[in-house]
Amino acid sequence: MAHPLLARNGLYAITDGPRKDLVEVCAAAIEGGAVLLQYRDKTTHDERRLSEAKALARLCGRYGIALIVNDDVALATAAGAAGVHLGEDDLDVGAARALLGPRAIIGVSCYDSLERARALAAAGADYLAFGAFYPSPTKPNARNATLALLREAKALGRPLVAIGGITPENGAALIDAGADYLAVISAVFGAVDVRGAAHAFAALFDTAHS
Repeated sequence: MAHPLLARNGLYAITDGPRKDLVEVCAAAIEGGAVLLQYRDKTTHDERRLSEAKALARLCGRYGIALIVNDDVALATAAGAAGVHLGEDDLDVGAARALLGPRAIIGVSCYDSLERARALAAAGADYLAFGAFYPSPTKPNARNATLALLREAKALGRPLVAIGGITPENGAALIDAGADYLAVISAVFGAVDVRGAAHAFAALFDTAHS
């Protein structure tokens, strides 16, 4: 059974690192239709990162959506986030679950591997992320995933996240192949109109369900 905060499919907005208007642009993304938000900041400025994560947790709480923290279980706990996203070099799912508790959302990067996805689903991951599907400015050397992989992964019974170079123009094909969420960084937070950009992605899901 999916986590209650994963009940709505849609745009999964991922922040693009340190910026002074972080909370404002995240609010704009949510108002535009984002149903999940991930705080992703690869710097080591712990005090600022904690302050920002706490502010985003409060923001997401007001809108009734989940804040997921990238990589950092301790930060997720300290900030009161809903959960954490783990890559292959981070804690395993069981260790993260022991620290965060049974109600936390634990998402995982599966890259281009159905075998990895199968193992992590069995370990208790709440959602499975695949990618990159298209060339990504955030990770230009990322492994490439396929639409066929998404179709196969539906059998694992977990919400599926697609990531990597996704735009409003290419996102519909991913939804048709089985993606429950489109995870987007640049095409939302690099836009002049963040709210409008988020709305364009949200509209893909409205079309898919009409």
